Amino acid sequence: MQISHFQQMDPDLLYSLINMKLRNDYSSLARLCQAMDINEAALITKLSSAGYQYQSAQNQFRPT
Repeated sequence: MQISHFQQMDPDLLYSLINMKLRNDYSSLARLCQAMDINEAALITKLSSAGYQYQSAQNQFRPT
């Protein structure tokens, strides 16, 4: 499954994949979302509902 179909993904798997992409390939969440054509607000909402919050200083999602 591609990350662009993140709405159907298990949130824990999505959390892991997004953090890996942020760590290895993108300097910010905005750049990742732009490059992968992902709605940033929808991604944040999906991960927030699973208990993960984006920390811009660390450039990763963290459990709340």
